[in-house]
Amino acid sequence: MRAVVYEAFGQVPTIETVADPVPPAHGAVVRVQATGLCRSDWHGWMGHDPDVRRFPHVPGHELAGVVEAVGERVARWAPGDRVTVPFVCACGTCRQCLAGQHQICDRQTQPGFTHWGSFAEFTAVDWADVNLVALPDALEFDAAAALGCRFATAYRAVLQVGRVRGGEWLAVHGCGGVGLSAVMIAAAVGARVIALDVFEPALSRARESGAELAVPAGTDIRELTDGGAHASLDAIGSEAACAASIGGLRKRGRHVQIGLLPEPPRLPMDLVIARELELLGSHGMAAHAYPEMLALVQAGRLRPGQLVSSRIGLEQAAQALVAMSDTSPVGITVIRP
Repeated sequence: MRAVVYEAFGQVPTIETVADPVPPAHGAVVRVQATGLCRSDWHGWMGHDPDVRRFPHVPGHELAGVVEAVGERVARWAPGDRVTVPFVCACGTCRQCLAGQHQICDRQTQPGFTHWGSFAEFTAVDWADVNLVALPDALEFDAAAALGCRFATAYRAVLQVGRVRGGEWLAVHGCGGVGLSAVMIAAAVGARVIALDVFEPALSRARESGAELAVPAGTDIRELTDGGAHASLDAIGSEAACAASIGGLRKRGRHVQIGLLPEPPRLPMDLVIARELELLGSHGMAAHAYPEMLALVQAGRLRPGQLVSSRIGLEQAAQALVAMSDTSPVGITVIRP
């Protein structure tokens, strides 16, 4: 198969012909029809993620496609099934999984991090009966690719971890793919969304996605939101965005960290104490939680396909990954292997 490969952290990737993956006994091989270019892929390429340990390496974790082959212990899936998969592949049997918290599985694997990922024609996933998610026939692969990471991550962060409800103010710091997903999801449930970013094109996309207000990063939003946001997300992963997210909360507000932070940040913990704030983390969403989200997609209340801003092939994927060192693409870039 053809794949995007790098031999060292920070090295410009190349397109190589490598061996096709073989499904593990409990897993499957998926023919990748679409895969998202996510900032987490950039973090892995830069060496910020400890799960990337061996070279050569193939990035990519946000995918949709068709089952190509299954292992001998797989009962629920067959070649030809249209699927996506959470970026956290859960074992289904550890203490966390037995409690239903697959997204923090003790034995989790992640395509593109713990093993070769989806910037390729095929990729392998573990524990297929636990992790594969069937796609509605009407849902295009480009839109479905975002469901493996950014859209599903935003869905859980906004509604389940952040507990955002209609009428509340939600501040979204960073309007890349996950931030725009959060804007769309919060607006769909009737929340009042204020989006912040350093780039006007990103703010424009946030307005199109349902943000009531879209203002430059660094704006003090407390007056705009009548005392501060009820909940706030750092959707980009920077010390400044994280601190601003916390600082813009009203008393007893809820900060949710989604974006990866390469270094431990300095945070205004005095505000956390004085305002009795909650600091929460959100790490993807388990496969068993997808039906609720997919029902809203099928009903037309959520439209992840509207967030896809560009489509490229494998030949362009390597340079697109490198370019994220300078800027994040507006919207979601989809790679079609």
